[in-house]
Amino acid sequence: MELKTITVEIPQGANIIIGQTHFIKTAEDLYEVMVNAVPGIKFGIAFCEASGPCLIRHEGNDQFLKDVAIKNARNIAAGHTFVIIIKDAFPVNVLNAIKACPEVCSIFCATANPIQVIVAETEQGRGIIGVVDGFSPKGVEDEKDIHARKQLLRKFGYKL
Repeated sequence: MELKTITVEIPQGANIIIGQTHFIKTAEDLYEVMVNAVPGIKFGIAFCEASGPCLIRHEGNDQFLKDVAIKNARNIAAGHTFVIIIKDAFPVNVLNAIKACPEVCSIFCATANPIQVIVAETEQGRGIIGVVDGFSPKGVEDEKDIHARKQLLRKFGYKL
């Protein structure tokens, strides 16, 4: 077995969701999840099929985001994984709906941070072991940091 670190591309102003699923209809079902969860959301989905022709299946309503999702899925190249790139929404707006999709087994990450995907490669193929999401902590928040966090949440409209 060989371990690989895959750096993932996230366009400016976008978020990424990476997960594992189990069935060919995932791309279409996740498309429906996304358009039903947030009006006006822009997204691209890529799904790595793990049997049969082993193709990268794709859907979305924004060609650029779809292309980025496909590129990331191709680089990760792990069977039954999916990549969703979203704009005009946050992962928190769609995660519960994605988790409720019958094909979805797990979510590895949902973030706008730089991420690295840790992949194990065997003679059979590849599997995601985990992700490195962002950077290590540099300290503990103080009162000024708490205030800034609360202001950011209000700016995004998540708190009154």
